[in-house]
Amino acid sequence: MSRKPTKGYYVKGHFVAEGSELDLALKREVKGDDLISKTDLKRESNELQKLGEDLLDLRSDLMQQLLTQGHLPDLLHEAVLAAKKITDFEGKRRQMQYVGKLMRKLDSAQVQAMRDALDVQHNGSAEETQLLHLAEAWRTRLLQDDSAMEAWQGSYPGTDSQQLRALVRQARKDGLPDKTALSQGLHPRQGRAYRDIFQILRQHLLQSLQAQEERVYDPR
Repeated sequence: MSRKPTKGYYVKGHFVAEGSELDLALKREVKGDDLISKTDLKRESNELQKLGEDLLDLRSDLMQQLLTQGHLPDLLHEAVLAAKKITDFEGKRRQMQYVGKLMRKLDSAQVQAMRDALDVQHNGSAEETQLLHLAEAWRTRLLQDDSAMEAWQGSYPGTDSQQLRALVRQARKDGLPDKTALSQGLHPRQGRAYRDIFQILRQHLLQSLQAQEERVYDPR
């Protein structure tokens, strides 16, 4: 009487009988990999959902930058804007589920661009830090050197020169921060004119930077 053939399969040229210890071990390994894969997918889905929620608080200029660079699809942008207007809890929950669905359709470059934009909002970019230092340097020049005003106007002709000159005169009248006090960690209260000069300079420097970025993305 012929022996009934053993059921099984081959793995890398080796026969594995069904029900054997090796068969069970291989099945456990496959099942474990499947569970890990599902766990990874779930975690990634949750991260994208959270990223979509964070977009609701993204600054308008950073949102526009994502649009200009093609990292934020119009459909997702409209969904985010709609979610911001919804006050009903259940309605907002459903809308955010929709946002999450759209987020899962993005490619890795788009997702990273959104994370970078949120990082800039929370921590500031290298460009913004440089801009702040540049505004401080220009303020120091304007307060210490009369010829600096002409140089500033030549670079940023859109500045209200009368307002800026008046603020410089007032800041000089109020008195510049004492360098010795600053070196000792003592920060004297500065006049409003001193702070207003910084805001005006920063505004024009930022506008110039944004104009340069727009020319890069739209060379027309």
